[in-house]
Amino acid sequence: MQLFYAAELQGDHYTLDEQESKHLIRVLRMKPGDTISLTDGSGNLYTAELINDDARSCTVRIIGVQAEYGRRNYNIHVAIAPTKNINRFEWFLEKSTEIGIDEITPMICQRSERKTVKPERLNKVITSAMKQSVKAYHPVLFEATTFKDLISRKHAGEKYIAYIEEGTHPSLKSLYTPGKDAIILIGPEGDFSPEEVLMATDMGFKTVSLGTSRLRTETAGVVVCHALALVNSE
Repeated sequence: MQLFYAAELQGDHYTLDEQESKHLIRVLRMKPGDTISLTDGSGNLYTAELINDDARSCTVRIIGVQAEYGRRNYNIHVAIAPTKNINRFEWFLEKSTEIGIDEITPMICQRSERKTVKPERLNKVITSAMKQSVKAYHPVLFEATTFKDLISRKHAGEKYIAYIEEGTHPSLKSLYTPGKDAIILIGPEGDFSPEEVLMATDMGFKTVSLGTSRLRTETAGVVVCHALALVNSE
């Protein structure tokens, strides 16, 4: 299935932007009368018929919809320190979207090597991965925030912080309750500082292990999404 993104879809007609129109007409060589699939990123999967073959502004007519397509009964929020090499962070966004994630917060920690990100570029990566993996829900990318500010907010569901420096911590899989919402904190390349871990646990976050291997930040984020997807599929 070739999926197109129509974030502002309303009514029974929609005009795709130039990039999507060009791909539809010039690359896929679709003609008026052909049908395509669209999503608004809010859970609706539409079937639409091409009205014209304008490669700059192709218009389609909605002929069917599946609501809550692929909906899950739990919410996964990963707050993660952006990597120094932004390509690695984009890889995390791509793979976590493919596996299944609902909310992402770039989190600035004491040992963070990257303090800023470009939301527009990152959202494009997420959108592309959503379309490629045929998902009808577009993960929400929140504004970058500091570690202290993030842990001070109210979070629904279970709260975890992945920590590797000291002691033995229970695995995420052993603590997580299937079907529950969860937020998981993933630190930078230098890990969380002891002070940050203490602040988080004081705010109700539980320290967890992601296994015996020492993981890169972006890998840890993907492992979290995969682990929770597996637990919830059992």
